[in-house]
Amino acid sequence: MHFDPPLKSGKLVQRYKRFLADITLSDNQEITIHCANTGAMTGCAAPGSTVFYSTSDNPKRKYPNSWELTHTKAGHSICVNTARANTLVVEAIENNVVKELIGYQTLKTEVKYGQENSRVDILLQDSDRADCYIEVKSVTLLDEGNTGQGYFPDAKTTRGQKHLRELTEMVQTGHRAVLFFAVLHSGIEKVSVAHHIDAKYSQLLEQARQAGVEVICYKAAFSDNEIRLVSALDFS
Repeated sequence: MHFDPPLKSGKLVQRYKRFLADITLSDNQEITIHCANTGAMTGCAAPGSTVFYSTSDNPKRKYPNSWELTHTKAGHSICVNTARANTLVVEAIENNVVKELIGYQTLKTEVKYGQENSRVDILLQDSDRADCYIEVKSVTLLDEGNTGQGYFPDAKTTRGQKHLRELTEMVQTGHRAVLFFAVLHSGIEKVSVAHHIDAKYSQLLEQARQAGVEVICYKAAFSDNEIRLVSALDFS
């Protein structure tokens, strides 16, 4: 995924009201930007971090600038815009990067499914095999005390719990179902469920895996104005 035009940068002052952040530009001007991340963003929003933002040309937007990336003082790059995760996974599937998901004839996004009024992030279909339902989750929580250890979720998530129930139902009705962790933090080398944050999610994930829901993790690589999913990581 390329950012065009290139991202601009500033220093984070604070994130607040979940969807807003104040940053200081190189000329000391302070602006407010939109934050498309409803999670806790633990370790991703420390004041003084470098923030990279995009700018929309939509005149109806109250805050035209969107927080895309964080570069931490520890040298880690993080994509904090969770809306980008789906795009990255779609690109990786279409470019045959995700070996577990190669060869499907069609790819659709935001398709209604399940009994709880959900929309699956990605639906893969092929005339010779079962439909594959994929829910995408962005992983950005790094355990600072355990080198390379990442966790999901970073906050309690009733929405995520619902998605696990929906994926389990898909397997039970004869389809393939995948929980896809897009690891968007350069410091994360392995992923585990955050039982200590959301015990119910952890329980439902174990039940889903026992039912046949697959868990796939791929890590992003960062370069100037580009992010790509490039390599599989272990999930435990």
